[in-house]
Amino acid sequence: MQDSAEAVLACRGLRVAVPGRVLVEDLDLRLVPGTFLAVLGQNGSGKSLTLLTLAGLRAPDAGSLTLGAYPLARQPRKAVARRLALLPQHSEDAFPATVFDTALSGRHPHVPPLAWESAADRDIAADCLAQMDLAALASRDVGTLSGGERRRLAVAQVLAQSPQLFLLDEPTNHLDPQHQLTVLDVFRRLARTDRTVVASLHDVNLAARYATDCLLLFGDGRFRLGPAGEVLDSATLSDLYATPMEAVSWRDRTLFVAAD
Repeated sequence: MQDSAEAVLACRGLRVAVPGRVLVEDLDLRLVPGTFLAVLGQNGSGKSLTLLTLAGLRAPDAGSLTLGAYPLARQPRKAVARRLALLPQHSEDAFPATVFDTALSGRHPHVPPLAWESAADRDIAADCLAQMDLAALASRDVGTLSGGERRRLAVAQVLAQSPQLFLLDEPTNHLDPQHQLTVLDVFRRLARTDRTVVASLHDVNLAARYATDCLLLFGDGRFRLGPAGEVLDSATLSDLYATPMEAVSWRDRTLFVAAD
């Protein structure tokens, strides 16, 4: 994360807490274009709450958040949604809808009041479905999708939003290995074209493969933040996951495995 680049989103002294427990304490973070930040930690360490806080959907327990040059909390939510998109861990479908219309709903922050989606909006939604290998299912009802198909649709919906910053809570949840790589390939390409990506992941090796930087959350207020190649090592990961982790060399890569 380059110090000289202008931050898309920044926090200072951020605290994330639940009753009786501080999960993240005094986090300073600058998210700049070109960053792919992986957030790692055990279940309950605060990954989802941190993403919700960065998205402005819960107030920080301490500290400040700015989106661009202005405090995030003071900006209209529709304006925020044009710059920042959140992929939640789970998707709910309150009403019947087609796959295409669900993807198209990602364009709503860009649609003027009392207007319909444009042909350009529809083209963007169609392209995002194609990127997620869902073009053939565009006319299907969302309720007929498998868990993995529904997850890819949620990703397509976020892609259609076309923000500068993507906050992704377990984007590979429910996905087979092929589609895990498909999804992360798309977001790595976006980061390389000056978008900013933050993704909570459970697979350390996917983080090592795709992330430029990592934020490790230990669940007791402690964190470690830095370039992926410096932060990911067997000793730190053993502490993070409270289980022995071993680094293994394979095909010019370092893989991390749980050791017996």
